[in-house]
Amino acid sequence: MPTRDVWRLRRAGSLDRLSRETEELEAPRSGHARVAVGAVGLNFADLAACLGLYSATPPGAFVPGLEFAGTVEAVGEGAAAVAPGDRVIGLTRFGGYATRVNADARYLHPLPAGWSVAEGAAFPVQAITAWYGISELGACKAGDTVLVQSAAGGVGLNALAILERLGARVVAAVGHHSKVAFLVDHAGLERRQIVVRDRGTFGSQLDEVLRVNRMSGFDLVLDAVAGPFFDPAYRRLRPGGRIVIYGAADLMPSGTRTNWLKLAARYLARPRVDPIQMVSANKSVMGFNLIWLWEQADRLPRAYAGLAPHITRPPHIGRRFAFAEAPAALRYLQSGGSIGKVVLEV
Repeated sequence: MPTRDVWRLRRAGSLDRLSRETEELEAPRSGHARVAVGAVGLNFADLAACLGLYSATPPGAFVPGLEFAGTVEAVGEGAAAVAPGDRVIGLTRFGGYATRVNADARYLHPLPAGWSVAEGAAFPVQAITAWYGISELGACKAGDTVLVQSAAGGVGLNALAILERLGARVVAAVGHHSKVAFLVDHAGLERRQIVVRDRGTFGSQLDEVLRVNRMSGFDLVLDAVAGPFFDPAYRRLRPGGRIVIYGAADLMPSGTRTNWLKLAARYLARPRVDPIQMVSANKSVMGFNLIWLWEQADRLPRAYAGLAPHITRPPHIGRRFAFAEAPAALRYLQSGGSIGKVVLEV
């Protein structure tokens, strides 16, 4: 049997528990294909799983990772959609931090022509997240005013590309001044559209950016930060406005282990909304987790088809790490300084 290297945690709770192991990989079973992985995409969900903060994390030992790209080496019976030699991108419910993966063929998609495997690995999770939040839940249309939190991250950049194609009006929020120039140069935003969020004055910051851009409020907010930034955005929704929340980066620990006391304090101070007040205000809050789509494989072709007219160039990779550097790559992602996607290259 072929061998592979994986990064495995014996128990969630600390990044320090990640260990690299070599093991044999059985032949792909029916409906599956063995992929020689060329690159792995990193996501905040990986961090949350490693730190024991992700409800979908498998019990006991597990291999992190939700997306990868590479070349099909072998196929099992019934996996007629792929063949050895095909270059593919793939989704997996954990298990992506590996040099070979036996993947359900339903979760494999052709690598777009002209894309590198690193660009392919940087694509599916965050692009589908952006598309689903904007199109399926957000019901965004031309002329809508949209606030994009973490706009320089992987989901944020995909969201900006989709919103530009839709003809929406955008306000972009980032956590660091260092990301402003990138959004102006790479995403084509004007400086007056960008907010460097501040924990204490975010509401007044939004008021100013709305005033400068002659906007009366937001029709849609894409939020993966939450914390003290949720309520100011919610208060500035127009009637019929929607917040789509798909993460809570404000709860992410800064160390390799979780400080449970600090986390508990922030959790108790988490944003809350009154459903009765939402009725009178005509506002909506919707949450989703992309892992849910794992049980909805038949929806993936529609997601990729929905993305095709909006994403016309490969995703931006802000930092590449060797596969052997997975712990360092996760700590870099955790720092909040990344722009675009962070990938491991095999």
